[in-house]
Amino acid sequence: MNYTILKPQAEGPVMLLTISRPSALNALNSVFFSEMDSFISSVQDDKTIRALIITGEGKAFVAGADIAEMVNMSPDEGRAFSATGQAVFNRLSALPFPVIAAINGFALGGGMELAMACDFRIASSNAKFGQPEVNLGLIPGYAGTQRLPRLTNMADALYLLTTGEVIDATTALQMRLVQKVTEPEALLDEARRLANLIAAKGPLAVKLVKQVTRKGLEMNYSVAETLEQQHFGDPFGNEGAEGMKAFLEKRKPVWG
Repeated sequence: MNYTILKPQAEGPVMLLTISRPSALNALNSVFFSEMDSFISSVQDDKTIRALIITGEGKAFVAGADIAEMVNMSPDEGRAFSATGQAVFNRLSALPFPVIAAINGFALGGGMELAMACDFRIASSNAKFGQPEVNLGLIPGYAGTQRLPRLTNMADALYLLTTGEVIDATTALQMRLVQKVTEPEALLDEARRLANLIAAKGPLAVKLVKQVTRKGLEMNYSVAETLEQQHFGDPFGNEGAEGMKAFLEKRKPVWG
């Protein structure tokens, strides 16, 4: 498929996806959500992909949703736009391989919500984060009110959501919103390093770790523990057997 906003690039077992609408600071609109939905469909069953990196072109990761598209929406149209964004970001979160946000600049509003839909986040030292929707008399619509307190804590989430304040990468790291901060020129190299590090692990194990961790967070602890127990046995006799044999034989495993 030919995309107008997204630029996918395969790099061995890693897929790099660049959001390319720099004239609008990569603002999210209906075309973006349509293209992202199609992109997810094209990669979700691709077993050659072991990790996905998402970044932005220019000085922004994503500077928010496209206000020009939203300004004349009715309440029902706004709800539908929210439902679309939530559905696409939920599909992104559900991909069977890790998704890494490489945040190169502004990650505001819908851009921060996109970053939070990824599995973890690496930020450039010049990145900026915020949920400034209240400045426009709005609230986040792509699950920002739900993901942010789960990633940080209730107080920090409400602080950002009610003040609309923009924070820097160091503050985001302190809030545990991002996992690592790099110099701008090193951002993609570090994201690629982490993606390839993950790609070298057992693919079934990585898939199960992501699946069990995400599902377990929504469950009672004892139920989640049982979920882990059930899936612990899945790699035995196949990928797990190869990994353990390779360890005992002091060689690198050969994954199927």
